[in-house]
Amino acid sequence: MLKRLLTKFIRRKNPAFRFDEAVTPLVLRELAQQKLGAWLRAQRLWLRGRRPSGLFLGKNVRLSNLPNIRFGRLVQLEEHVYVSALGQRPISFGNNVRIGAFSRIITSTTLNELGSHIRIGNNVGIGEFAYLGGAGGLDIGDDCIIGQYFSCHPENHVFDDPDQPIRLQGTTRQGIRIGNNCWIGAKVTILDGVRIGNGCVVAAGAVVTRSMPANSVIGGVPAKVLKSRIDTKSDGPTLGHTANKPSFTLA
Repeated sequence: MLKRLLTKFIRRKNPAFRFDEAVTPLVLRELAQQKLGAWLRAQRLWLRGRRPSGLFLGKNVRLSNLPNIRFGRLVQLEEHVYVSALGQRPISFGNNVRIGAFSRIITSTTLNELGSHIRIGNNVGIGEFAYLGGAGGLDIGDDCIIGQYFSCHPENHVFDDPDQPIRLQGTTRQGIRIGNNCWIGAKVTILDGVRIGNGCVVAAGAVVTRSMPANSVIGGVPAKVLKSRIDTKSDGPTLGHTANKPSFTLA
């Protein structure tokens, strides 16, 4: 009975999900207790004037400027996630979003020039220890899967004057946009002004400093297009993988 209930819940996000046969009843009970506790913690938001709809909060989740946070259905914020929505526009989570433990989602880091916004689409999973900034605006499309230690920085410091401290020279902001259906590996960093097209794969450890076309396989420091997922006759470097299974690890 418990396995059927948990399977039904998880299939709201992944219709093909099934538990491995090696999963024991003890593991199922622990998972159920964890989800129940996360759901009960979310119910405390009633005391702050919000009506959580299928929201799950891990232990020690902190939500700052709650009126400027928008939650879709079945959003999971794992342990020690910090969301600070001090900004010109809201932080918004789509449906079926999971944010890994110890992640920080922060629109503004200064009070003299508030940041823009952060928007995370539907069916997005982000691993532990992510840092998402929203100074110039950050948009992450639907159906993206993202590894641990992911970071986005939609802002740059001006440093043109060598006689003045960099911290006093101001900033520029262009924003970051990540398309739908992207797979982004662990420890990827994306810098201001970058647009990543739909269907891209970004290899672990890449530092993306410029925009990339849709359906690209991307890697390196600074990152470049290694090949196209569509054009199998590309003359560029290859990753040495078959059509079904990569021979390298992204996350």
